[in-house]
Amino acid sequence: MNNIKGKDHTDPRILRTRLLIREAFVDLLQEMDIEKMSVSRITERATISRVTFYLHYRDIPDMLEKMADDMIEDIQSILKSQPVNEDSTEDMDLLMLIRLLDHIAEHVNFYKVILGSRRVPIFTERLLNLLTEIITVRLEELGSDSFFHKAGIQKDIAIWHGSSALIGTIVCWLQNDMPYTSHYLAKQHYLLYYYHDKNS
Repeated sequence: MNNIKGKDHTDPRILRTRLLIREAFVDLLQEMDIEKMSVSRITERATISRVTFYLHYRDIPDMLEKMADDMIEDIQSILKSQPVNEDSTEDMDLLMLIRLLDHIAEHVNFYKVILGSRRVPIFTERLLNLLTEIITVRLEELGSDSFFHKAGIQKDIAIWHGSSALIGTIVCWLQNDMPYTSHYLAKQHYLLYYYHDKNS
């Protein structure tokens, strides 16, 4: 049973153990399908005992759920840590995107494997849900000032397009070994949307 909650989550020893498990999982995912993975294989690769694994996770599905939770918490923390310039929504959007891509680039081995694996969709689904929430809030804030509203595009279609396009761009960027810097890619993606507003 997983008895590690609350403040214990920040204990350096716990974080180190979970990092070892995560790295072992990512390594194994490159070698085999998730269905063939076992707790024994993970613990052997992570050089920890099965008992230690079960202190953190009930089983592999629970491990995936909690890893996905941790991923989203990390991203949300990164995005919320930025200074907010209330006078420029566009600059804030660009800064958020740069922060997101910087974070992904910093943990490229993890994201390249978990976002690129169709066998483990939970990570892509969670990230897509987060991006959808962020874009929904942004469009609501922009209201009638957004390009999509001016063009007569339904809000839900704009949200589907925005979130899917962004996560698709991120996955392709990773699969192509990040040929562009996170800052350049963020600016390019940003221009796809704000170019319309500036020239409408």
